[in-house]
This record gives sequence, structure tokens and C-alpha cells, in this order.
Amino acid sequence: MVQPLSMESEETVDPEEILFDSLDAIFDLKPISVGSLGSSFVYRYDGIQGSRQYTPHTITLDTPDTKAANWHLHASAIWVSSIYLADHISELEIPPSIPPQNNLSPLRILELGASAGLPSILISKLFPDVSTTVTDYPDEALIGTLTSNVRRNDVAFNCRVVPYGWGSDPSPLLGGDGDGFDIIIAADTLWNPELHHILIDSLTKTLKRTPSSRIHLIAGLHTGRYTIQGAITCAQTMDLEIESILEREVDGSGQRPWCVYREGEDEKGRRRWVVWIKLKWASPTVPSSAAEDSESHAKENNYEKYISGQIRSETSP
Repeated sequence: MVQPLSMESEETVDPEEILFDSLDAIFDLKPISVGSLGSSFVYRYDGIQGSRQYTPHTITLDTPDTKAANWHLHASAIWVSSIYLADHISELEIPPSIPPQNNLSPLRILELGASAGLPSILISKLFPDVSTTVTDYPDEALIGTLTSNVRRNDVAFNCRVVPYGWGSDPSPLLGGDGDGFDIIIAADTLWNPELHHILIDSLTKTLKRTPSSRIHLIAGLHTGRYTIQGAITCAQTMDLEIESILEREVDGSGQRPWCVYREGEDEKGRRRWVVWIKLKWASPTVPSSAAEDSESHAKENNYEKYISGQIRSETSP
């Protein structure tokens, strides 16, 4: 079992780290991100006891910055959902590391909206024969820190940094063969309903067209349940379907079914949970009936309501 994460400053204690600890201790309010500009954090992955694949690793990360014009991207933090993904990296079900043979391409993994790049860096350490591409918005400062994080953790040989804006030409991500990625991950990327369409568009343009290809979206419930549901609905209208979706306790092992409304839930409660959404290509369907067409149109109309604000939104990062 993966042990709880452990993070500490490399040098002096960060005032923001004290604030985060105080929020949890005094107000019982879980932080949704860690780190501040110019600070470094150490993440320790304890691995899985008895596993030759999931061995302990230590990762040091600098918190990225962006130009002032790009502060709205909320990229200058290490989000708790990315830490949760790293803690549970074995649940991506990456095949055991075997060197490619007979000119077969290695397994390819893509991370969108990576910020500091924690999950991708950990994957690259655990699976040296996997080809990982880690991306975020083409902001010079942001990409510079992401590149530095990859290099300082000695995974540049199998972890490629590519600046990429959602909805743009995915050719730089795909490389020469243009075959797509076997696994795509993204943590806390659903907070802005206006970006759902271009995010899902990028997912469908970069996911390999095979039955085994998967997308894993992890989002803190502070994002807002209606906002998350808007992203799910958007994905369902763009040739993707849900394989599984669960709400999962950040500090603990609790799980429960996803629902768009949970009575009596407040901000303190939402901060203690993430939702893990696993998507795959939609199964081929037979010609739809008039009733099914009506249901499909209703889903599309609901999504339009989500992004236009007709359905109540909740707190974003």
C-alpha cells in the first residue's frame, strides 16, 4: 500500500506552508494546494512493499511561476490532486517495465496541465522504459520550471517537456508517428467550464485509438460538483465514455459513488475529497432511436447550460 506523502522544505520553512498547516489544524480546512513561488518541496513515494516495480523514490520540485498575464491559469501551485495521483500511481495499471522488443514502440503516457510535473516525474522514475510527455501552457517561466524539475530528478532521458495550449495543433505532442498516447493523465484541470471543450478536444486528438487506451482525470471537489459534471457531460458528447468514476478521500481510504449534488456538503467537506474519472473511447453503437437522439440532445443542451452559467456553479481554485 502506498504510504501517505511526506513533504518538507529544502531550506527554510515557507510561510505559506505554515499557513496551510494552520488552516488544517485550527479550522479543520484541508489545503487544496501546497508550495509557493520560489519554494522547493520534497515528495517521498514509499512504494509498495514487496514490489520490484513500485520502489521508493524521492522527488524534489520547484513551484512554477507564470507571467502576470497567465496568473488566471492557476499553474503556480502543486495541487493536492496531483499528489493524490502520485500516491496512487499504481492504479494507472501501467504494464510492468519491459524494454521494447522487435521494434515495438514503448508505452506512451501524456500529462496535460502538469504544473510542477509530479505524477509524470514519478512515472518516469518507476518505468524507465515508458515514454512520458509532460506538458503545460506555453508560458516561458512555467515551462522553464517544469523542465528544471524533470532534469533535477534525472528523468530527462524518458520524460519529454512540451509546451502545449489546449485546443491547439497536437502534432508537437504526438511526434513523428502521430499514433497517440496509451494513457493520458490530468490533475485539477476541470475548474474552468469555458475550457472544458478545448481540453476534451485535446484529449480526443491525442488518445490512441485502441480499446485499451485510457484517460484519468483527478479533480478536487473544491472545483465544484456542477463544474465537474459539466466536464463529464462534455466528454460524453465527444466520443468518450466513463469506465469508472468514484469520489475518494484524500487522507484515508474512503470511497463513494459520484453524485452531482450531495446534501449538506460544505466547502470544508469538499476539500477532503477528490473525484477520479476514468474515460475510454465510446463503444460502437447501433443506429439510435428517436428517444436516444432526444437524450443525446438533452445532454448537449445541459452542457451548454453548464458553460453559460444557467446551472449553479461552485467554488473554483
